[in-house]
Amino acid sequence: MTGTLAAKGILLTPQPNEPHDRDFPSSSDPKLFTPGPLTTSAAVKQAMGHDIGAWDAPLIAMVKEIRDGLLKAAEVSREMGWDVTLQPGSGTFGVESMLGSLTPTDGKLLLIANGAYGERLIKIAKMLKIDTVELRFAENEPACAEVVAKTLAEHPDVTGVGLIHCETTTGMNNDIAAVGKAVKQAGKTYFVDAMSSFGAMPIDFEANGIDVLVSSANKCMEGVPGFSFVFAKTALLEQARDEKWARSHSLDLADQWQGQQTHGRFRFTPPNQVLLAFRQAMREFFAEGGVPAREARYKENYQTLVDGMAELGFGEFLARDKQSHIITTFLCPADDKYDFMTFYNKLSDRGFVIYPGKVTGSDCFRIGNIGRLYKRDMQGLLLAMGEVIKEMGFGTTPAASKTREAVAV
Repeated sequence: MTGTLAAKGILLTPQPNEPHDRDFPSSSDPKLFTPGPLTTSAAVKQAMGHDIGAWDAPLIAMVKEIRDGLLKAAEVSREMGWDVTLQPGSGTFGVESMLGSLTPTDGKLLLIANGAYGERLIKIAKMLKIDTVELRFAENEPACAEVVAKTLAEHPDVTGVGLIHCETTTGMNNDIAAVGKAVKQAGKTYFVDAMSSFGAMPIDFEANGIDVLVSSANKCMEGVPGFSFVFAKTALLEQARDEKWARSHSLDLADQWQGQQTHGRFRFTPPNQVLLAFRQAMREFFAEGGVPAREARYKENYQTLVDGMAELGFGEFLARDKQSHIITTFLCPADDKYDFMTFYNKLSDRGFVIYPGKVTGSDCFRIGNIGRLYKRDMQGLLLAMGEVIKEMGFGTTPAASKTREAVAV
């Protein structure tokens, strides 16, 4: 692979304006063009090679550094009435902890879906036996604030509204500001799932009317899987704790927050190695320049990708003005010689890992632009795709897509 790509003008070693070699994975690691877990720096991997006691002062200090750093990254503070809680498990654990702990025992949620992760919000709420109003939009259309406002007017007993910021099913950006305005005008609690956007897009918590926001260690902060983090208004956490809203013992967010705020520890076994990796990832995040620098790098990755895929003949599922720079969904070729798993495996054999599609009724695949990836990595992927297309012998005319119509329930 190295010889082929180098011969085509793609340099496989970092250039002077890029991070040092030690910041890149070893040559034996594949590059992950996925929405997470994703490619991490060598220093992040190396940070996990230590043992640390669950009750020791170094761990307590590390938890404090991470929580303080996340508040800084979010541009909120305890003085502003915010705090952040680390919750073991994947991002979905954080979502369930958020909905299950911060919805009143007699509360009712309006949950908005235009993809698989919005559907997951709905499924979690139903499993927790929370009364839920379901509001759906087509997978190629963003959530409409006017429809949200109308639905809230029809259901005045709703106490909270949940929305995905970047719907990873397609790469769609939902307008959290416009929806947030409708939610605040109705006087409801606003839950935002920013799993795939936090750290790579500026998010003004106060201006957008956000009360709770959840994300994960292994997304745009470029850590490894193992914990999520939930930002919430302190007053809401205190109310949930005092009135005992939690529907789960292990996922009791208010209790977890109180423990971390009081003595800096997790209630149960902490994910020590994951925390070590995240501390390093967070330090790299700030060293790179925070959200503006990371957003710029990911946008360059995105532009390189979509321009190159267009040259190869692949169509995009979403119109350009609806896409984020996080992950992009491409329509599969209609040619009978194309088979996704063969395509996937041949790219994987070359060291490039992409992602299957999740869109209802559309044959597609996804490519992520996040993680420790740079323009040259996107160029390398594109060259590898050109080789695979030639090897498999298929044409790249995309198949027609089918999406659901918007449905309000």
